[in-house]
Amino acid sequence: MNETSSIRCTLGLLAITLITMCGGCASLTNPVANGIPAHLLPDELLASSVERLEPTPLDWLKVTPPDPYRLDTGDILGIYVEGALGDRDQVLPINFPQVGNAPPSTGFPVPIGEDGAVSLPFVKTVKVKGMTVEEAQTAIESAYVENQILKAEKLRALVTLVRARTARIHVIREDAPGSRAYNDDASYRLFGSAPSLGQRSKGTGMELELAETEADVLSALALTGGLPGPTAANEVVIYRGADVKSDGTLPADWKQRAVATPRITRIPLRIEPGSARNFTEDDIRLRAGDIVFIPPRETDVYYTGGLLPAREVPLPRDNDLRVVEAMLRVGGSVLNGGSIIGNFNQSGAFLSSIQNSNPSLLTVIRRTPNNQQVVIRVDLNRALRDPRENLLVHPGDMLVLQETPSEAVSRYFANVFDFGIFSQVWRRGSAAGQASLSLP
Repeated sequence: MNETSSIRCTLGLLAITLITMCGGCASLTNPVANGIPAHLLPDELLASSVERLEPTPLDWLKVTPPDPYRLDTGDILGIYVEGALGDRDQVLPINFPQVGNAPPSTGFPVPIGEDGAVSLPFVKTVKVKGMTVEEAQTAIESAYVENQILKAEKLRALVTLVRARTARIHVIREDAPGSRAYNDDASYRLFGSAPSLGQRSKGTGMELELAETEADVLSALALTGGLPGPTAANEVVIYRGADVKSDGTLPADWKQRAVATPRITRIPLRIEPGSARNFTEDDIRLRAGDIVFIPPRETDVYYTGGLLPAREVPLPRDNDLRVVEAMLRVGGSVLNGGSIIGNFNQSGAFLSSIQNSNPSLLTVIRRTPNNQQVVIRVDLNRALRDPRENLLVHPGDMLVLQETPSEAVSRYFANVFDFGIFSQVWRRGSAAGQASLSLP
């Protein structure tokens, strides 16, 4: 009878100990432990891959210059007509271009007006809009001969292109060309503190004056730092300006033009493999008054918690990131006996005993398109073997690492119940032993 009472008392004490132990165990009170198994997640809740996208071919961002070049309002011609615009003994002026790749030219600079004509002595105006430089020279010679100003056999004339018409545009970049990405920042390492995403580098702005026939997205990017970096979105946004005249004034019908023409054009910089170009050459052509904008990336982050260090971590822009890799980025525990650095005590050690199990319960809290959330349960032991379990991280995901109940109980007994056996052999076939048990 006494033996039965002793057994009951022992079992009662053990039950009280287990109840007390379970009441403070985070793994047994985890409110998000029951989620959808990752390998059973429906396709509509999976994150889409960004690695499948390909860079937009650079030649798609460049316009084809006209061949031959056709004159229009804003062009400046170099004209010499002996006896009318210049004398035989007079040295011809040489003009060096300041914009574009045009060669030096000769002749007196004469701009083409809004009516598409040039004003010359004795013949008033000559229409040259839509002509080549050679055709314009023929038209000017004909004007002097037909008006009997000069004789054809003694006519000496020369027409060159001094300066092609230009387009003045603005380029605003919020990717800060030349600065390093967050992931390459020396202040952000696996066990360091992540930088604040709201404190991004200051952007840049430039005003460009490009030859109108060569003004395109590729030229604007090349002259302002190159393609957008990892801190920028994978697109170029063009805000269309009004059709400004060469004298800086607006045309009379500028309001009607503004309504008829789309004001914003978006050019993607990464596309689906094998897809056709979904924008036209006119979309990438820049005109006077246009604003080219490179937007930043601000929301592509994921969060970590639980047994992982609390972090807000930026996602790679052009590469996929899976949950195991996401844990390693913040110094998470993967197959190392639960060792997590810098999360609990000053020495940086947590669950460092050799008999500890590896925390394997990862909960992913993911937002859905209808502004709800879904809880996904990832088995890390399985995720290391099965790609279906090793989910892609979606922007805004929250990764919470905890132990399973069995792992928590195993750790408790391994760390709280401390067994020690010391023996000393005094003589062959005889030993003295000692065992100690320490309870919490």
